[in-house]
Amino acid sequence: MLRITKITDYGFILLAHMAKAEKDQLHNAKDLSAAIGIPLPTVSKVLKILTQGHILKSHQGSKGGYSLSKTADQITAAEIIEAVEGPVAITDCSSAEGCERNCPISPSWQRVNDAVLGALNGLTLGDMADGGSK
Repeated sequence: MLRITKITDYGFILLAHMAKAEKDQLHNAKDLSAAIGIPLPTVSKVLKILTQGHILKSHQGSKGGYSLSKTADQITAAEIIEAVEGPVAITDCSSAEGCERNCPISPSWQRVNDAVLGALNGLTLGDMADGGSK
């Protein structure tokens, strides 16, 4: 079963909230935690991961916070998942590195993985923040 972790799910929720705000608005962990109802330590952890993955930019200072690194329509679901979880691969043999076994199944899994990755690349944060109505 292909599953997204709770941390990745929280990342999508936080990013969608940020995408709906004014374009250049900065967000801090405390306000995001209160607005969305996710515990502050978890919000802080997710913001750090998304910053390391270049989905968010961190702004230092007393009026600092976080902002999207690009517009919501330029950030794909695949980029978000990869920032938190690493490369999208539904099985070991569908990853770019492949697996240890040299079997005839691998090309089929790679085709399935390519289809999933294509769908994730075709879905933007902007789409998701709008509830998929685009």
